[in-house]
Amino acid sequence: MKEVYVIKIGGNIIDDEEKLSAFLESFAALQTSTALILVHGGGKLATKMAETMGVTQQLVDGRRITDAETLKIVTMVYAGYINKNIVAQLQSNGCNAIGLSGADGNAVLAHKRIVSGNTDYGFAGDVDEVNATLLSALLEQKFAVVLAPITHDKKGQLLNTNADTIAQETARALSAIYDVTLVYSFEKSGVLLNAGDDTTVIASINPSSYQQLKLEQKIFAGMIPKLDNAFAALSSGVKKVVIGKAEALKQLIAGNAGTTIINE
Repeated sequence: MKEVYVIKIGGNIIDDEEKLSAFLESFAALQTSTALILVHGGGKLATKMAETMGVTQQLVDGRRITDAETLKIVTMVYAGYINKNIVAQLQSNGCNAIGLSGADGNAVLAHKRIVSGNTDYGFAGDVDEVNATLLSALLEQKFAVVLAPITHDKKGQLLNTNADTIAQETARALSAIYDVTLVYSFEKSGVLLNAGDDTTVIASINPSSYQQLKLEQKIFAGMIPKLDNAFAALSSGVKKVVIGKAEALKQLIAGNAGTTIINE
């Protein structure tokens, strides 16, 4: 089966023009040997724009409450400026890229997140389906696909959806057609034993060691949903999941850096 890499780029890298440029140069170089999908988050630009426009932002456990005005802002920023800026930079590096939101070609269908307890996340979306047929057709035409985390419910409603989840669901959907490797690339060198020490990378994590690390509270906060997504991907047919530093993308792909998630 043909290889496909689904690579998610973290928001903190998007906020740094120099790091983003270096990452996209490395990403573009991969297109000569494999099919590529890049899923991106939004960084801090949406928050800055909301502040400028006087739209108060609410976060619960690090997750944005997407009210109607915030939805307009994240759609403009994520599916507009950030997505097209990434596409333009990839083109400048000789990588023929096409940028999509989930609404384009029904790329990613979702539903409005169900209210949990006292928390209503507004127009946040949870993924129902990824259009593997569309993405496969674009990959076969030698496009690198750049996916923004804006989805829709097929009833005319746009939704703001977690980019890590979109990456996992995309990898899972494509695994029926391709050998898929899922890469979560961000500002850290991998999953760390000590969150403040970038040298304490855990080389590999399996389900039992993951439970033990959580029990010992050595893994917590934002890393838990990322790892939950990683194990869900492996359970659904994805060949390999790697987590690590965006600047070390080539080494992550080669298996010489980061944390490898294994389902055994």
